[in-house]
This record gives sequence, C-alpha cells and structure tokens, in this order.
Amino acid sequence: MTVRRPVEGEVHVHYGQMYVESDPDSYGPDLAESFAGQSSGLCGAAIPGTLWLSTGLHTGDVGFVAEVHDEAPPLDPSWEDVVEVSFRPASDGTALVLWGGEGSWDLGLDETDYRVRYCAEGMDAAQEADTRLTGEPRLDRYLLQFWPAPPAPDRVVVQTSASAAYWHDYARRLPPPPTPAERAEAQRQARLAEEQAEREHEAAYERWEWGGRSPSQALRDVDGNVRGVLDFDAALVHAVDAAGPAAQRAVALLAARRACEAAGLAELDWIAAGLAAVAEGRPLPPPLDDADRVWQALDADPRVPDRAVGRAVPPGRPPFEAPRVGEEVSLPIPVPDAIASVVGPATAWLREAAPAEPPTPEVTTGTGHTLRVVIGEPDRSLPVSQPHMAVPALLGAAAPDPLQAALDAVYAGIHTYGEDYPVLLREVWSMCDGGRSWRTGRRGP
Repeated sequence: MTVRRPVEGEVHVHYGQMYVESDPDSYGPDLAESFAGQSSGLCGAAIPGTLWLSTGLHTGDVGFVAEVHDEAPPLDPSWEDVVEVSFRPASDGTALVLWGGEGSWDLGLDETDYRVRYCAEGMDAAQEADTRLTGEPRLDRYLLQFWPAPPAPDRVVVQTSASAAYWHDYARRLPPPPTPAERAEAQRQARLAEEQAEREHEAAYERWEWGGRSPSQALRDVDGNVRGVLDFDAALVHAVDAAGPAAQRAVALLAARRACEAAGLAELDWIAAGLAAVAEGRPLPPPLDDADRVWQALDADPRVPDRAVGRAVPPGRPPFEAPRVGEEVSLPIPVPDAIASVVGPATAWLREAAPAEPPTPEVTTGTGHTLRVVIGEPDRSLPVSQPHMAVPALLGAAAPDPLQAALDAVYAGIHTYGEDYPVLLREVWSMCDGGRSWRTGRRGP
C-alpha cells in the first residue's frame, strides 16, 4: 500500500471550518446544503465536488494531515471521532481550501470515486477554548484520508465528543438534498432567469438610449447619424421614422436648405443647383458628386462667407437605471462604438493609410500654419465653421434611403445652426406632424 501526504502540519481555521473544493465555478459551499441528507455531521459531502470539514476550534491553528492511499487504510483506534463519506472531484484540480481563501493545498486527486475518512481528536477542548493564540499548545488535530472506492452512504464510524454528537444531530435534522434531476432543473431555471434578466436589461437600455421607446427595424438598420440626432431630440427621430418616405424627403430638403441659408451658401450657383437636384430627386451635379472636389470647391470659392457659430450642445437626460425584476442582476451597460465626428476636407485624410515610417520634413519658405489637435471631447467654446457643416447637410439630403437622408441632413443642420439648433428642429417637427407638437408644447427642445 502506498500513501501520499499533500498536507501535513498545521493549518489555520476560521469559524471552525475548511473545505475541499474541485469545482472551478463554485463560490464556496453552504453549511446546510453540504450536510443535507447525511447521518454524519463532521464532513459534508452532499454538494458534488465539495467537502465541508468542521473543527472544534473556532479560530487558530489546528493539526492537520491529508493522505491519499491506493486502497483503504486501517483505522487508528486512537482517534476520538471518525466519519466516512463518498466523494468524486468535479475537475482535475482538487484542493484543501481555508475559509475566505486564505490558503490552499493541491491534493492531486484524479476524477474518480473516492471514499473519504475524516478523523478528529480534541474537539471538545478546542471548542471550549474557542481560540488558539500563537505560542499556545495545540488543542485539536485532524486526519483526512482518500482512497479509490465506489460510492456508498456516509456513516459515523466512531463518536466520542459532544461536539461531534451536536453536528451529527444537526445533519440528521436537515431535509433531504435535491435529487440530481431536481438540482439540474434548478440550475436550468436559474440560467433561464439570468438570461431573461439580461434580455430585459438590454431592452431597457435600448429604450433609454432611444428616448423611452424601442426603435423600429428601419431605425435599427439605417446608417448615418441617427444616434447623433438622438442626443438632441429622440422623439423627433421616431417622428421622422413614422412620417414616411415622402415626408422624410421633405425633411431632408428642408434641413439642407436651412443649413445652406444659415451658412450663407444658398445663393451660390453650385449650391443652388445641388438643392434643386435634391428637390427634384436627381443626382447631385458637379462638384457635389465628388467627395474630394466638393471641399476643394468650397475652399476655392471666394464668395463663401467666413461664418462661425458656437457648438450645438445636446440637452442632458436622466442616467440609465437598470430594471428591477425580482432580484436585481448586475450587468454591464453596453458602450456604443465610437463614431468619427470629423467632417469636411479632413475626411479624405481619414481614408488614407498611415505611412510605414514618418516622412522626412522638408524645409520650405512657405507660409507657416498652426495646427491645434484636440484629444477627447472637443472644447465647446471653440467656434464651428457654418459653411463646412452646411455642405454635409446637402450631401446627406441626397442619400438614396429617405430616412437616412432626413437624419443625416438634420444632424448636419443642427451643427450648422450651433447654439440656435432648436430653431431648425421646430421646423422639422412641423414637417413631421403639421406643427401639432409645437402648438401644444408636447415635444421638442
């Protein structure tokens, strides 16, 4: 017969307990669940893959030895209390674990059936002392033995101490443990409840994100700046969606025209031609049909006024609160993907691949320029160029999808108006519901 001793010496206990754990997903055993259905109360084996070991000492060091045998070892008659249980590890990693995770020892057990013998000596004296301080004599000691054996009922082999008698009586008074089928069903129900809570959490967050109601499938699928408009007036997004394609085209044209008027561009011949094309449902004429040429034309046209406004700042809204359905489930709030807010000529730069190595600076005698780079949220005190925001409104209004055209044009129009964006939104609302919302004061910024 061979024997291996993975633990030998003294271990520190708290609350008169330590554990053998093999389930990596376990949060630690429960006392009543560990002993449910047993006739012995010192070594709880009712939870698969886990053992609960009770000690007489409440707090302090106890003598402890763990042995792994290849066959049943003989019983030493000197032990005062002895119990036996059956145990099968739930994984290939089984360890003796102290309370609170303060220490652990790998037991090196295989995933097979074991018989376990738990022996104790000095439990009553240790229970009376309650605590053992450093330098004080040892009060109780324990031996935990494992050997391969088929499952069998737990049993009390030797009972001497009053402490062991108390714990045996405690175990016998517990209701029987759930059957494997009942345990599996409970786990299934818990998993279904967690999945349902997660779905409800995600649905509640989506409603909060979309202004208190769930979006239509069209809003879920639309590209462009729908989420940008949501920040300023979520109800308007739903109203534009419900208005239908004809009204959406009208909203897109209105937003583009008002943005160009506010920026002083509406009278330029090539801008006027673009607005006419949107009104008639035709493709945009040159240079508006080319993403690069349009910005070159804007910068080259001396008639373009130098106009700027303060940044449009969306109104605040209450923070998201997770729904409480039964017991609250804490789940992470999804974070939307970052959306680039660069518009104008800089968008061409974003599409260029970064060079493998930085280019060598060239010495020139040209005009010097100052570049300001902002990392994070732009400074709201910095002005915004109205012409450079109005052109995206016109380009967006020509999008093939009427809903995207409306939302893109409105989003660019909001930033063209800047601090006065509510003026534009009032007109957009009037296109969606005939002005009813503004006459009654039900909606809007």
